[in-house]
Amino acid sequence: MNSHQVQQWMETTLSLIKENETTLSELDQTIGDGDHGVNMVRGFQAVVDEFPNWEQENTSAVMQKIGTTLVSKVGGASGPLFGTGFMRLGAAFKSEEGAWADGLTKAAEGIAQRGKVSVGDATLLDVWDPVAKVVQAKGTDWAEVERAAQDGMNGTKQLETKRGRGALLKERSIGHLDPGAVSSYYLFHALVQTMTKGEN
Repeated sequence: MNSHQVQQWMETTLSLIKENETTLSELDQTIGDGDHGVNMVRGFQAVVDEFPNWEQENTSAVMQKIGTTLVSKVGGASGPLFGTGFMRLGAAFKSEEGAWADGLTKAAEGIAQRGKVSVGDATLLDVWDPVAKVVQAKGTDWAEVERAAQDGMNGTKQLETKRGRGALLKERSIGHLDPGAVSSYYLFHALVQTMTKGEN
C-alpha cells in the first residue's frame, strides 16, 4: 500500500461513514451516548483534510499521523482505540515484510490493551481481531478480509456489551450491533474496495 492508496482508503471510509452517520448514532443511542456517527465523521473528515500536509510522508508516517489525528478529533472511547490501531499499523509499515499481518495483529493487541477489552465484549475489537487473524492465516485475501469484518460486526448482535455505557444494560444489550464494530466494518470494507480497485 502506498500513501496515495491510504488517502483513497480514508476518503472512501469518510464517504461510507457520512452515508451512515445517522445509523451509527442511532445504534449508539441504544447502548451509548448517541454521538458515534457525529464523532466518526468529524475524525475522518479531519484526517482527509490533513492529506495535503502529508504529501511528502511515506505510508508508515501517514498511518501514524492518521492515528494521532483520530485520537485528538474523535470524542469518546473510539478516538483512542481507532487511533491506537492506526499508530500500531503505521509502525509495522516501516518494514515491508509482512506489514499487513504484523500491523493488524499489533493493532488488535493495542486496541485490546488501550480499551481493556477482550474478544467477545461486543466492541470494535470483535472486528479488528478476526481481520488480523485471517490476514495472518491467509495473507491479503481481500474477499476473506471483507467476510471476517462483516461476520465480526454481525456477531456483536449476539453478544452482551461488557464495556462503556452499554455494559450497564447487561443482558439487555444483546440484540444490538456495537456502533464501533459497525464503523470498523466500514473502515475495512473501504480498505477492500481500495485494494481491489482495478483487479477485476
